Amino acid sequence: MEEMILILDFGSQYTQLIARRLRELNVYCEIHPYTNIPAIEDNMIGVILSGSPFSVRSEDAPNPDLSQFRNKLPLLGVCYGAQFLAQKNGGSVMPSETREYGRANLAYINQDCELVKGMTDGSQVWMSHGDTIKELPSNFEIISSTNDVEVAGYQVKGERTYGIQFHPEVYHSSEGSTLLKNFVVDICGSKQDWTPDAFVETTIAELQEKIGDEKVILGLSGGVDSSVSAMLLHKAIGKNLYCIFVDNGLLRKNEFEQVLKDYEHLGLNVKGVNASELFYAELAGLTDPELKRKAIGKVFVDVFDIESKKVEGATWLAQGTIYPDVIESISTGGPSQTIKSHHNVGGLPDYMKLKVVEPLRALFKDEVRRVGKSIGMSPALLGRHPFPGPGLGIRILGDVTAEKVRILQEVDHIFIQGLRDSNLYDDVWQAGVMLLPVQSVGVMGDERTYENAVALRAVSSTDGMTADWCHLPYEFLAKVSNDIINKVKGINRVTYDISSKPPATIEWE
Repeated sequence: MEEMILILDFGSQYTQLIARRLRELNVYCEIHPYTNIPAIEDNMIGVILSGSPFSVRSEDAPNPDLSQFRNKLPLLGVCYGAQFLAQKNGGSVMPSETREYGRANLAYINQDCELVKGMTDGSQVWMSHGDTIKELPSNFEIISSTNDVEVAGYQVKGERTYGIQFHPEVYHSSEGSTLLKNFVVDICGSKQDWTPDAFVETTIAELQEKIGDEKVILGLSGGVDSSVSAMLLHKAIGKNLYCIFVDNGLLRKNEFEQVLKDYEHLGLNVKGVNASELFYAELAGLTDPELKRKAIGKVFVDVFDIESKKVEGATWLAQGTIYPDVIESISTGGPSQTIKSHHNVGGLPDYMKLKVVEPLRALFKDEVRRVGKSIGMSPALLGRHPFPGPGLGIRILGDVTAEKVRILQEVDHIFIQGLRDSNLYDDVWQAGVMLLPVQSVGVMGDERTYENAVALRAVSSTDGMTADWCHLPYEFLAKVSNDIINKVKGINRVTYDISSKPPATIEWE
């Protein structure tokens, strides 16, 4: 059983970042809501308490019982976690007199304390709190300060219990990784053995033990997650893996044929099913985004159910679920509200009597790519941009028709191929085009036109939780715009979306 750092989530927007930073240090960790704290286990080597949108002074503030961890495991409170530990032990937390949000610099560091050793005077940290610790309990001692915040960090005397009022997990904290490494390696004693190679070896062995000689069905999408899942299963159970790739008519131009060809090279047993007409029929007349998603999901399940029944004796369904899907889809009644439901989390329709196996359930997206590289998958496949499950169905605003899909496929192809030709594709995390339900006046030759507008979207991100619009060269955008308008009949206006997430989302629907 691998060693594990437990992260208790109090609802901070940065909780996932804590996990990502620890994974980058090759340390395995899990996020659990404070409302559902797991019992202490032999493989737990430390506990981190996250920040929170709550104030510790509020009546409804999170107030978990941490007695099972205190003095048994190293404990680190971050922001709210630090304030909670201080107040719980007799300290005083009050509203901040000065603004404590954004960049700050450490003016005092106790180099004798293991948590902050190696950090330098003036080190930049990121603050994000409306309250501050005014008085510490008598057995707590200050280990770091800024000019405005006396208690930037503390340690409980005689304990491996610490608190910091800044966020070491965000990039703005320039030596945050030093602090986190001090905690998980020097204080918790992590062996830092959570590596892609180790994950592959362990996962293949676990899959072989769990599945044995039984048959597994996997719905391939052509994306990174399902492809890496397929290869891990292929290495574990070989010919007993049956892959189904459904063409919903909402894929990119020539994607169905290209993906099938790619999978042939990987040696996978894949069946392609063209069900475009069924999807178009179910989508006819629908304009509401959620209704479109449900219609696409319903037809996919129906088609997949029919095809899966053709695999006699199959008892397992494999899914490409990854860790952010799991975190977002857990409804705890606690701080982290469900953002959206994911089609591959939360079980199957009752009539599909299959057990579920999710080889990538513990991984973030960048870890999935590293695992894929470890098992020899091609950079071209691993570097593919994410693509929404409902495909172009949610990039066509309004009702979906075969003709609109054809137009959008052509525009999207020009944009994506243009990124590749200009060596910009790998600089972009995700790109696509939205077909807008807007017509505008244009002039082509001597004729007046009244045709559709499209919006190009390209964002940079690490995992899709936050994203910024890409500053693509004007010359590139000018060429793509010109090519689209000249080559795609029905489009006479091209726009570029310069919204970030938040407040906007990556997709428009």
